[in-house]
Amino acid sequence: MKINALVVEEKDAPFVREELELDAPGPGEVLVKVAAVGLCHTDLITQAGDMPLPLPGVLGHEGSGVVEAVGDGVTNVAVGDHVIMGWPYCGECKNCLRGEHRYCLRLGEALVSGARFKGPDAGKSAYTRADGSTISGHFFGQSSFADYSLALASSLVKVDADIPLELVGPLACGITTGAGAVFNTAKPEPGQSLVVYGAGAVGLAAVMAAKNTPAATIIAIDLHDSRLELAREFGATHTINSGKTNALEEIQRICGGPADYVLECTGNIKVLEEAAEAVGMLGTLILIGGAPAEARFSVDHLRTLWGKRIIGTLGGSTTSQQLIPGLIALYKAGRFPFDKLVKYYGFDQIDQAVADSTSGGTIKAVLKAAD
Repeated sequence: MKINALVVEEKDAPFVREELELDAPGPGEVLVKVAAVGLCHTDLITQAGDMPLPLPGVLGHEGSGVVEAVGDGVTNVAVGDHVIMGWPYCGECKNCLRGEHRYCLRLGEALVSGARFKGPDAGKSAYTRADGSTISGHFFGQSSFADYSLALASSLVKVDADIPLELVGPLACGITTGAGAVFNTAKPEPGQSLVVYGAGAVGLAAVMAAKNTPAATIIAIDLHDSRLELAREFGATHTINSGKTNALEEIQRICGGPADYVLECTGNIKVLEEAAEAVGMLGTLILIGGAPAEARFSVDHLRTLWGKRIIGTLGGSTTSQQLIPGLIALYKAGRFPFDKLVKYYGFDQIDQAVADSTSGGTIKAVLKAAD
């Protein structure tokens, strides 16, 4: 079938609308009519060449929509279902069998090969140009910067019809990444402290999640006072503008020493190295933000040796089927108001959405399909 998609031709090239041919869903696959898709930092670093998706290609990985057609063997969703497209996974490796789909041993292939990674057409792209050449699709198993997306049925999460479908796409990645880092990686105990470096969509989701834990001290750090105001609204007990105040000194003062947990959500190496100094013995630094490809950071060996933990986390850990419904339940209960982060744009406004997101004017841009 013919679809309209936003194509990136080469590294640093703009998103350009193009009509493509998309194959019908094969075994285990589902065709989804896209309602909306979040714009994520990962899309932008892939456009910049810092993720190894072969270009030209179709990006987008925070999509929600309505099931349009299903391939052979699909039983978990049906035509007309409202769905969020979560991350793909093989379901067979040791990590998948442990219930850690985010750490599937075939994750790189599943997310950024540009081709199907399961089924009889594995290794081939379902996206064809007018001249007959194929281009990369299947980005994070969906390539949802388009009006239709081809996804694996196993990655889909059904959503009740009473939830705004255009709102929930960001739960596929960015929002769950921040929240899951708190719920599944940090797991703060009563009285402990948690610091969030970077009050963007991921960091603010972490603050919302932290408010739903026994953590006594929740500190948000950013350069934008407007974002820090939101952090306080969402549950931060303290905020620090690191452009005006020495963040490390303030953390020490507020916590009476090093923090128990620090979440680094910026991907900025200088910020990351500072964040590593904010935790001490038996403290944990959690790496969340995406730095450029091949980036390296340094930490003091002795202070790290004395029980400091540094751990990375992907997509909030566990599974889409477990984490996303849990966050939706918290949203319904008024305890996870991620809707306050969202600003909507049309698909033809993607350049403005990128500019607003990059400048900090928009926290979570969502491209909404025309009604």
